[in-house]
Amino acid sequence: MAIEVPVGAPLKAALQKTLDRYRSDNVPVPETILATERGTAWTEGGFRASWRKACIKAGVKGVTFHDLRGTAVTRLAIAGATVPEIATITGYKLKEVGSILDAHYMSRDRALGQAAIRKLEESNSPK
Repeated sequence: MAIEVPVGAPLKAALQKTLDRYRSDNVPVPETILATERGTAWTEGGFRASWRKACIKAGVKGVTFHDLRGTAVTRLAIAGATVPEIATITGYKLKEVGSILDAHYMSRDRALGQAAIRKLEESNSPK
């Protein structure tokens, strides 16, 4: 299933900078954004191997590439995104988002507790 994910400001700026560099050098702009060193699209095995090497270099242990989507679910929820909004850009079903938040992520996130108290205090303050 194809998912359309709006580009956030930091990535948009980085992509624009890269595009501007290609144009200023009069070099054809590649069609593939995430490409191998040869400019070709990743194969599944090639991406997996490069991901593993990058994790080793960065000292990342105990997580997989697929954990990024779960992390996105959490970060979006902390930012105040609704379950339907999160499902729309992650490709999860509504129930899956709820299950992920319930079982794996939300109970461990301190920022959510702080946000809940802040919202409670704001709702009780005189307007």
